[in-house]
Amino acid sequence: MRLSVLSLSVAALALAGCSTMRDTFVEPDPNPGPCPNALALYDAHRIVEINGDTSIYENVGFTGEILNVASSCRYTDRNADPIEMEMAVRLAFGRGPAAQGSSKTYEMFVAVTRTDRAVIERQVFPINVTFEPGQDRVEVIEEFNTIELPRASATTSGANYEVLVGFELTDEQLAFNRGGLRFRVRAGQDD
Repeated sequence: MRLSVLSLSVAALALAGCSTMRDTFVEPDPNPGPCPNALALYDAHRIVEINGDTSIYENVGFTGEILNVASSCRYTDRNADPIEMEMAVRLAFGRGPAAQGSSKTYEMFVAVTRTDRAVIERQVFPINVTFEPGQDRVEVIEEFNTIELPRASATTSGANYEVLVGFELTDEQLAFNRGGLRFRVRAGQDD
């Protein structure tokens, strides 16, 4: 699916031997030029579902956290061709004591912005997570293989843009994040 400003496609890893954005978490290569910053929006980098009236551990349902964002880009000096960017987002999901069921669909947004300015384009993507019996944590990497950033001219730099990711949150979840509250399954335990 192509959009006028931003084109994102989430792809599953089809061939184990292929080099993908997933590999940048293991062996990062330097970006070929001034690429846009790609990062998680702090207020939206985690989601905690509370099933009850109080924010106590026993009421925690499903959780999610963006652990890392990696990207690379390429562009040419021809005309005003868009900058093509690839991005991978490493996420961790949890199933707390009040979680209902063994699967959850999370919603994550990807937004292209002018650096420290307005949003150019924003899209929301579902992330389906299934917890196997007895499993309370799952880690996944979501890949976005084609993000196109518009350029006014051949001299427009990728440094003029940012790509932000985060979870779609309710007002209560946003307030929870801004309040600095956290639930950690292994808090106080020795590993």
